[in-house]
Amino acid sequence: MPLDAEEFIRRFLLHVLPDGFMRVRHFGFLANRTKKHALPQCRKLLGLNPALPEIPKRSAQDLLLELTGIDLSRCPRCQKGTMIVVGELPRISSSAPWDSS
Repeated sequence: MPLDAEEFIRRFLLHVLPDGFMRVRHFGFLANRTKKHALPQCRKLLGLNPALPEIPKRSAQDLLLELTGIDLSRCPRCQKGTMIVVGELPRISSSAPWDSS
């Protein structure tokens, strides 16, 4: 949508807080201080199990197959053969000479 420069600046400045104000990201039951105790209470009030559900541990290969239908164990060229791991490359340490971090 095309805007005049004045209108763009006006809309942009609607997002700038005055001096002395602080942006609040989470408050109430999402506040970091109360989240651990408040979320189970919210789940209980909603009629859900207060304990968080266990997330099943799945490999990246299983997740990719479930989400996209791409099977990483199949040959990418013929889609018939099954690929197997014959070796793994060693990990490079983070203290490599070219690492700038």
